[in-house]
Amino acid sequence: MIDFCSIPLTFRHHRAADGTSTEMLSELFDGSSGTGGSLRRALLVAAGVGLVTASGYAVYRLLQQRRARRPPTEWHRVGEVSALWIYPIKSCGAVRVGQFDCTEIGPGVGLLRDRIFMVVNSADGRFITGRSHPTLVLVQPSFDEPGHERMRLSAPGMLDVDVDVRRLLEVGQHESATVWDQPVTAIDCGEEVARWLSRFLLQEDTGLRLVLYPYDRPTRPVRPKNRIHQMLTARDSGALHDATSYMLLSEASVADVNGRLELPPIQALQYRANILVKGPGAFEEDDWRWIRIGDTVYENVKPCTSSRPTSLFISPSTSGAIS
Repeated sequence: MIDFCSIPLTFRHHRAADGTSTEMLSELFDGSSGTGGSLRRALLVAAGVGLVTASGYAVYRLLQQRRARRPPTEWHRVGEVSALWIYPIKSCGAVRVGQFDCTEIGPGVGLLRDRIFMVVNSADGRFITGRSHPTLVLVQPSFDEPGHERMRLSAPGMLDVDVDVRRLLEVGQHESATVWDQPVTAIDCGEEVARWLSRFLLQEDTGLRLVLYPYDRPTRPVRPKNRIHQMLTARDSGALHDATSYMLLSEASVADVNGRLELPPIQALQYRANILVKGPGAFEEDDWRWIRIGDTVYENVKPCTSSRPTSLFISPSTSGAIS
């Protein structure tokens, strides 16, 4: 199509240099004479052919991309799963599980689901994370069994507080919150847990709220900074996740990083992956296009671009800083 658009300009330039007047060229292209009208129709037909050709190529590319996104039929064993984690609240403690369901918004067991809660500022509904409030990782959620419908929060120096997740989903009022400058619908979890979080994190009675994502499907578009990853789509955005609904990490990658640091070893848990695997070499997982665990197939849509594990100097398994 671009070539066809450039032909009249080039043609006009050369013909004008040969002595053809601009009036003649105008007549030629605006169809004010019989021959001009025919030529104009010919150019439009040619342009139409270009459009069809370009459209055909676009369809071809689309089919190629769809074919590339089909899982392979042959697989090679590379290792095994060594741990599974779910993080119900962004930047808070993990719940280790033996298995989980793979849902559209991430891993889950009943109402224990990944990143469906987040802590927000009372004033504007904007979320806070362990990047700005490192002691968030010391807030440890746990769930009752077998339904996983009630969440209990624990933290150093605090009495436990309970959140009835089932009741919130049934009768909670939908409000607006913000995660990474993207508006999201959420349910406020009430005064008791809001006061508990404010006292632990701010040493104040107010200032923070806990909100719950109420849907079983993603509702946010891809963040602008992540649009460079062509395989990433809105369906991958999860509940309240930063980018994708699942994250996989290998033990060898964690060990490799620890070998480069003059610090106490960083736990794999601090990278906040959902799936930890053993067997492959360091960073081999970055190049896996497709991953199959049991009968579930995962597609690698982007690398994890976080430059540091959350709360490098706060261990989620202790109540103090790592010195």
